[in-house]
Amino acid sequence: MKRKDNAFFRWFFGETDTMLGRVEMRPQQEYTETASDIREVMQDSLTQDQTGDEEDFVLIRVFHRLYRVAAVFFCVALIAVLLINVSWLPKNGGADNPVNNEVSARYIESGLQETGAVNIVTGMILDYRAFDTFGESNVLFIATVTVLILLRLDKEKKAPAKKGMPVYQRPKDELTIAQAQSRDRIYEPKNNVILQVVAGFLVPILFIFGIYVILNGHLSPGGGFSGGAIIGAGLILYLNAFGFEKTERFFTEKTYKWVSFFSLTFYCLAKSYSFFTGANHLESGIPLGTPGAILSSGLILPLNICVGLVVACTMYAFYALFRKGGF
Repeated sequence: MKRKDNAFFRWFFGETDTMLGRVEMRPQQEYTETASDIREVMQDSLTQDQTGDEEDFVLIRVFHRLYRVAAVFFCVALIAVLLINVSWLPKNGGADNPVNNEVSARYIESGLQETGAVNIVTGMILDYRAFDTFGESNVLFIATVTVLILLRLDKEKKAPAKKGMPVYQRPKDELTIAQAQSRDRIYEPKNNVILQVVAGFLVPILFIFGIYVILNGHLSPGGGFSGGAIIGAGLILYLNAFGFEKTERFFTEKTYKWVSFFSLTFYCLAKSYSFFTGANHLESGIPLGTPGAILSSGLILPLNICVGLVVACTMYAFYALFRKGGF
């Protein structure tokens, strides 16, 4: 085979450019220095002459040494604090261990009578330690708001007019929400019959099972966190099968805000009232019901519903925000 007849050899010996005429090429523009650029360079040069390169170098070297010393000091101090705290822990199996004090015994012996919940764990989480659970729910909400601030697309930002460039090739931060949604649909399974049929069968089951886990959290293992996670997984599965357009018919950003607002507000007001009456030895007037019945355990059932709604909405919100920067 002759060299002139082979494209590889012609490219290898520099006789032709295989990319010529096949890629977009822009002529390089000649750089012209403006008066403001000249003034900026002169100002930088004057400042550098006044301070001196040697002085800057010494300061940087001193800073790096102090940084290393401070890093070692704080690491050693942290290790010392942790070791001291570990040395103060009670011995394994000791009678004064927290696991052997009266708190856990109170949960086990009086939990059913005081909370009305057959599930002792749920009674502890949503009655004795309800404010702690309320804080965890608020952490989920704050985390979603933070992700919303960082990843949400600007509704008023307009995409630059670039003729001939398809929407899916533009940078995501240069798109409007409508354009981002149309581009995002390219990467979704479009009309995947298998996925849609399976999702149509599984999503109702996941919703029903999640509701069952939430409503029976005071009677059997489960509750708001686990049931909300199941419902959130069902929402994500439906979204992957049918896309944002169909999902937004019943779940939008406004839906998430109102559901989270009412759930957290009811949780806060209900438990504030319960703790206020309990701390002042007053009758709350909230019946505990018959242990084992679905309508029992006082406020635990509605609180479980609130926690489940917050968890389900948060799971879907996280996925939607990381997926395309919006609901």
